[in-house]
Amino acid sequence: MNSEQALLPLADIATGEGNGTVVSKPAATYRSTHAALPNTNAAPEPLNDETVAAILKGRGLRGWVRAARVGRVLGLFTLYIFLDTYDIRASFNRRMVERLRDEAKAGSWKVRLKARYRQFVSHTLDSSIRLLRLVVFRGAEGSERKDERLAKQAVWLRRSLIDLGPTFIKIGQALGTRADLLPLAYVKELATLQDQVPAFPTAEAYARIESELGRPLHECFPEIDYEPIAAASLGQVYRARLSSGEEVAIKVQRPGLAETISFDVAILYKIVKLMNRFFPRANENADWEGMLREFHVTVFEETDYVKEGRNADRFRYNFQTWRAIRVPKIYWSHTSGKVLTLEFIRGTKVTDLEGLAARRISAVKVNRLLVRTYLKQLLEDGFFHADPHPGNLLVMDSGHLAFFDFGMVGRITPQLQSRMIDAFFHVVSRDVAGLGQDIINLNFLKPGVDPEIIRPLVERLFKVYLNLKLGEVKFKELTYDLAEVVYEYPFRLPANFTYVMRALMTLEGIGIATDPGFSFFETAKPYAKEFMLRREGKVFRKLFFDKLTGRENGNGRVEWSRVWKLTKMAAQMYLEK
Repeated sequence: MNSEQALLPLADIATGEGNGTVVSKPAATYRSTHAALPNTNAAPEPLNDETVAAILKGRGLRGWVRAARVGRVLGLFTLYIFLDTYDIRASFNRRMVERLRDEAKAGSWKVRLKARYRQFVSHTLDSSIRLLRLVVFRGAEGSERKDERLAKQAVWLRRSLIDLGPTFIKIGQALGTRADLLPLAYVKELATLQDQVPAFPTAEAYARIESELGRPLHECFPEIDYEPIAAASLGQVYRARLSSGEEVAIKVQRPGLAETISFDVAILYKIVKLMNRFFPRANENADWEGMLREFHVTVFEETDYVKEGRNADRFRYNFQTWRAIRVPKIYWSHTSGKVLTLEFIRGTKVTDLEGLAARRISAVKVNRLLVRTYLKQLLEDGFFHADPHPGNLLVMDSGHLAFFDFGMVGRITPQLQSRMIDAFFHVVSRDVAGLGQDIINLNFLKPGVDPEIIRPLVERLFKVYLNLKLGEVKFKELTYDLAEVVYEYPFRLPANFTYVMRALMTLEGIGIATDPGFSFFETAKPYAKEFMLRREGKVFRKLFFDKLTGRENGNGRVEWSRVWKLTKMAAQMYLEK
């Protein structure tokens, strides 16, 4: 049985249609299932100076106080992480100073004096930072006192993010999966934000259900729990039962959510603008403003539960032949823009190692299936779940992997998808020149830069890192090994990669948390080869068919070197089975 068909040997794995069979639904049927339902939330206004000024108008002192609170929390968090990872940064800084000093030896006495002054300043700054780190952590690296301080800081951060509200709880949820970047104490504490956020009053939730569905509560749900079973950043969930007997989960949106998020995004926009003005280097290698705009659009889509239900139906349709994947059924008769009713599914979190082991489920197999589903989403579907934190992923006792919460999804244009597939192809085939071109094609260069200037640099860079065992590369160390290149040359993270990178890094964080030896690339490689062979096979079949029928476009040339690489890859995959 293929890995997409089962996580465990199961007697009968169904797709959720009730009879243990895979039901194929035509695309037209999928589109018409809920086409008549309206979008209840208007699209947000474009994020620009005028929109932000309108949002903040009349806020006055309240706006400044809120900005100060946000700045304080984000500033202290950044400081704590900076101090915790300072040894890696210090190593990078030391290499930079030594390189500049060696280069200055061949220069004039003024150049040598400047290099010595730079070395003195660097040494003084290094000593000051190490003293500050000792004061803040109240203990040396690896000491019990430092570990205690990290634990207290993690509790402070969690409470601060909850106090700041839904926007920042979502940030905390994303950070809670980054076991490769944050101290373990932070990861454990922030992981509780996935489903342990303070709930709002049930009376308000009941009133919202009645208002949104236009019926008394007992008519909608003859049975409903008074206490929510989970509370998250944007809403909370109640267990209930329909009059027809189905057990369901009701997701109810928090009051005043749109206004709160708009206010927070406006403040973050102002902070980004101030950083660009006073610290322009902060925006050189990441398009923070573009990322914030993308977050603004995506988070407002997430507040429309009709869109979330449609996203869930589309995801289920895309995985209809993957029998190990489950997506809760949406009950459209009991759904509106702020109330979502879906099939109730029980399961174990993908990061609950003890729970998985008790059910004889392999965490390694879960990781492999999860990686494979994302390769399909990114490389085949062009539509992906952008928030795969452990609270949104459950392994059912039957062995199914269930996906929840489709409010935050990403879409990839066919052009970008094709370029990403090319990049995977070049990584697998270790085509350094091809990877250099991929960096250019994927817009990882700042606007207006001549690609030919950096092409040799990119090729030298990949020659070094493609020869490493990727499972042994640590993300923190790699970041600062590459920092010299990133800061000296015109690279930047394009905004349209924000949610792709977020999803992949979240998956990597889950993998590391459940398997210390996990390597996303090594896990993905065999599946990526499969997808690439399938995609390239379709291209070549079409090319040969067009040549036979005389309908080829362009030069119609067959890249025989590429065909040979594909043939070798297919042969290798066959021999490895």
